[in-house]
Amino acid sequence: MAKLDGKVAIITGAASGIGRASARLFAREGAMVVVADTNRADGEQTVADIAAGGGTAMFVAVDVADAASVRALVERCVARFGRLDVLFNNAGIGGSFAPLAECTEDNFDRIVAVNLKGVFLGMKFGIPALVQSGGGAIINTASVAGLTAARGYPAYSASKGGVIQLTKVAALEYAARHIRVNCICPGGVDTPILEMVPPAHRAVVARTNPMARLGRPEEIAQMALFLASDDASFATGGVFVIDGGSSAQ
Repeated sequence: MAKLDGKVAIITGAASGIGRASARLFAREGAMVVVADTNRADGEQTVADIAAGGGTAMFVAVDVADAASVRALVERCVARFGRLDVLFNNAGIGGSFAPLAECTEDNFDRIVAVNLKGVFLGMKFGIPALVQSGGGAIINTASVAGLTAARGYPAYSASKGGVIQLTKVAALEYAARHIRVNCICPGGVDTPILEMVPPAHRAVVARTNPMARLGRPEEIAQMALFLASDDASFATGGVFVIDGGSSAQ
């Protein structure tokens, strides 16, 4: 039996990177997937990939920083599939590289709006649907940058640290409603968001990792699948680091 057989999952940021890899994997494991992103063309491609593999998916355009947009995302999911079982708040941006005193206010506000407020809104509107389904799982994408500071990315680090704390609060508040809430903290992963890192720094990320390479989106997707499935039935409030050992140094 597939790990997510009959489950309905929303994955934000599913047009590329970790989100796309997770959408494909969840579908292969039996989930009906709502592919949510601002990028319609690539989001529709994710849906097409899933359909080609015999899975079921739909695309919904969403701005995770906008409450009305996120509310509509959850409503469309329930209208199409009748329920929500798994919510993967994965959408995120990197923003511009700059030391704190040179970080613009616009850059800070946009990063926090997408990376932190987006997770808040996903849970705010997703939790009632999960409760209606009798429980479920929430996975939030944080980062090792939320655990150990990343020079030149003050807003990104702050936003991801906030995701970790939101995850823990939600886990405490909704455990009795049979909702598990965990977050994943990837290290350097070969995704479009890594393009925010200057090329010289990107090479250092790979070279200084104990495994001497970047992670693959599919490796993070496997962790998301574990947390979404009943295999993680006793896991909530957890911070799951998958960074090739970088933060152990």
